[in-house]
Amino acid sequence: MSEITPGLWELLLKGVWITVQLTVFSAALSVLVAFAVGPARTHRSRLVRFAAGAYVEVFRGTSALILMFWVFFVLPMGFGWQLVPMWAAVLALGLTYGAYGAEVVRGALAAVPPGQLEAGIALGFGPVQRLRRVVLPQAWPEMIPPFGNLLVELLKGTALVSVMGVGDIAFGAALVRNATGDSAPVYTVVLLMYFVLAFTLTRGMRLLERRAKAGLGQDTGPSVRDRIRARRRSPAAPPEPASAATTTATATATATATATGGER
Repeated sequence: MSEITPGLWELLLKGVWITVQLTVFSAALSVLVAFAVGPARTHRSRLVRFAAGAYVEVFRGTSALILMFWVFFVLPMGFGWQLVPMWAAVLALGLTYGAYGAEVVRGALAAVPPGQLEAGIALGFGPVQRLRRVVLPQAWPEMIPPFGNLLVELLKGTALVSVMGVGDIAFGAALVRNATGDSAPVYTVVLLMYFVLAFTLTRGMRLLERRAKAGLGQDTGPSVRDRIRARRRSPAAPPEPASAATTTATATATATATATGGER
């Protein structure tokens, strides 16, 4: 660990900032894609459902790394404009993980009871109003846990950008390893960095899930803070008095032991 100089630590910390930016921008694009393609998978029009299904199958069935290369190297030959590696990576990751997110949205929308849709129709809501005011508020809490898993997977998937020269954590780790010639300290530090980022995302998504369920009036159970407060407020339980049966049994055992010792 001592071989990592302050300058190399700064390189790793800059990589953390780039990884955070990649995760945030890619996640934002993924959410947009998921909420555009997911409801389209349940549309009445067969053509819309086919187009949405084709998108999901194509982007879910291709490699994010190869798509990243395709966006960076092949797209300029067709359209004549070049994305910087950072935004090429964001586009590839956002489109890929958006396809997974679209399936999460479709599953959550399908889980809403049909009676809720019928109630929206009875109230005179149009399809967009039913989706916005009836279906999505009930489906949203069910989407959050799988969205949390996807977000962690997206965070770890950002390491792919290092092969394109984007200075994320993995790229910085490779530079530090080349400078120090020792792999164990730098990659141990990098593992801990990814763990801390993923743990922060997981806790944030759990908090979001609790608030979403509380908004629907669902029981979320006591939070960690509430449990700690309740434990501090509750007095220590006094020791339970020995029952009469226990006292009698103890006295009998003592008398028996005394008698046995006397016979010896």
